[in-house]
Amino acid sequence: MLRRTFLAATAVLGVSLATLGGAAAVEIKHAMGVTDVPDNPQRVVVLTNEGTEALLAVGITPVGAVRSWLGDPWYKHIAEAMKDVTPVGEESAVNLEAIAALEPDLIIGNKTRQEKIYDQLSAIAPTVMAERLRGDWKINMELYTAAAGKGAEGKAALEAFSAREKALSDALGDKKNEEISLVRFMSGLTRIYYNDTFPGLILKEIGFKRPAIQDKAEFADDVTKERIPEMEGDRLFYFVYETGDGAADKQASEWLSEPLWQNLNVVKAGKAYAVDDAIWNTAGGYIAANLLLDDIARAFDVTLAK
Repeated sequence: MLRRTFLAATAVLGVSLATLGGAAAVEIKHAMGVTDVPDNPQRVVVLTNEGTEALLAVGITPVGAVRSWLGDPWYKHIAEAMKDVTPVGEESAVNLEAIAALEPDLIIGNKTRQEKIYDQLSAIAPTVMAERLRGDWKINMELYTAAAGKGAEGKAALEAFSAREKALSDALGDKKNEEISLVRFMSGLTRIYYNDTFPGLILKEIGFKRPAIQDKAEFADDVTKERIPEMEGDRLFYFVYETGDGAADKQASEWLSEPLWQNLNVVKAGKAYAVDDAIWNTAGGYIAANLLLDDIARAFDVTLAK
């Protein structure tokens, strides 16, 4: 057995030789321990939305995946690539029977979502889990692609993304001194997003400033309408998690009609932008990250190569 040791958030650490039933395998260190996985898995099931995008980015189409948080069953931006993939429940409610029926040789998940069923998943196939979600999509992608036998391709994709970030940063120039506000509307709930989020991390990597009250190494705050003034910024991007019942759209409509919202300088300046929740939050992976860069380039009227 060819054994390669991988540590999430760092790199491949070493190579050693052993034997396990005459088959090649890879030893992966991950959030739940150490797992031997096939050296070249052919039937991968992935249990997070960001994990799905990591696999697609390196040319792997999973045999099964959890449904997208938005879409039926996939986000629009990955629907074509996922047309032959079997849904296996949702991130927080996976269907173990559906997974077993697919006879996977590797399962990729996340401790935040599936820690309690790790043993059950491992009984079906070797299972690798990242530690958490939020802003960790790059760390997770490195782990997921290494486990799937595409570590070099994963690294190359992340390097390509970093190059696009730098190109955008250079094109923006002094515009990066603008403070960027992030707001999300959901059913009966409104949040201000901070830095430990998918868009917050990307904004920081580009070099943008955040409003002082939002410049926190935290996830988000659920806010009342009295806190709308905290949404002030030079630019504001807001996204609506609408699942189809109209509740989130209603929430957004009510807040956007509030005098406090209308009186925000960023709103009066016409610099509050409605963006896709799938791209700016829920997908949370490599493909969405690149589309988010495209959104920023359009908002600031700068050119960014694909």
